[in-house]
Amino acid sequence: MRTRRRPFSAQRTTDMGGGVWSVPVPIPGNPLGYTLVYAVESPGGPVLVDAGWNHEDAWTALRDGLAAAGVDVREVRGVVVTHYHPDHAGLAGRVREESGAWIAMHEADAALVRLIRSMPDGSHGDFQAEMMRRAGAEADADEVRRFERPDPPAQPDRELRDGDLVDLPGRALRVVWTPGHTPGHVCLHLEGADRLFTGDHILPGITPHIGLYPYDRQDIDPLGDFIASLKRVADLGTAQALPAHEWAFAGIAARAAEIRAHHEDKLLRLRELMTECADRPLTIWQVAERMTWNRPWSELIAVQRGMAAGEAAAHLRTLESQGAVRREPGAPGDPVRFITTSH
Repeated sequence: MRTRRRPFSAQRTTDMGGGVWSVPVPIPGNPLGYTLVYAVESPGGPVLVDAGWNHEDAWTALRDGLAAAGVDVREVRGVVVTHYHPDHAGLAGRVREESGAWIAMHEADAALVRLIRSMPDGSHGDFQAEMMRRAGAEADADEVRRFERPDPPAQPDRELRDGDLVDLPGRALRVVWTPGHTPGHVCLHLEGADRLFTGDHILPGITPHIGLYPYDRQDIDPLGDFIASLKRVADLGTAQALPAHEWAFAGIAARAAEIRAHHEDKLLRLRELMTECADRPLTIWQVAERMTWNRPWSELIAVQRGMAAGEAAAHLRTLESQGAVRREPGAPGDPVRFITTSH
């Protein structure tokens, strides 16, 4: 039976057994509430799985939460980041400053961190606005400029690949590459303990955001990658999932099947929507406006609409790879438009 997500104020550092501790770290101003950072003990010092958001309140929670587990943050050996998002990688750099710890991340996300850190100040808003215009947005493209981007995460010292063992003396913590939520998202299999740190790949009560950025890319299929990654972790047969949000749970294969069914249903409904609009091609923005979200489109702010458009683009890209929709030719600079291939 699933339990309700508890607020951060109700969270505590928890001994998960077997030399693994769960430390809740708040995400200020975010409905997710907190990230679960895990400390894994070893004879060579503890290794953290993720680190939390880069904020003073989050740092205090991490430091004090580790202390409650008997870990001095200055003793941390390393931080392995499941993916580059700020609620996971944000404090990794500060942990490194305090302890001299290494930071490890999959090579695909490490490349994104390099790209983000190389962007001039203020250019991120311009990039977002241009991307939204190419999707067919109008007023929202200018509105998104006023939202500040979080500081980029620290560049990792070590880059991981699928199947690598994390530097954790006396224990086997193996990288399982699970692209989709980000290109370099990884789960971490604690072999011999029948546990899987799932990051955002599989969560017990919600599904991760799967978006395509820029929206009109044709060289990748993040939703297709995500669905394939769900099968990979389901096949591990691991008894316990230790996710980055919500709560630990058993039955990874069953939860993976639920998430896959969710996206297959969403793809089916999108095919139906595109068939209903078969007389005219639609921009990505027009498709997003017609899809179902957790709130009406009119109530979403510009950033939320941008994320919805990213998810719509990812689902359109999967349908395109399946031959169910195609792009209509247009003039240079025009927003990309899709139309069904069904007749």
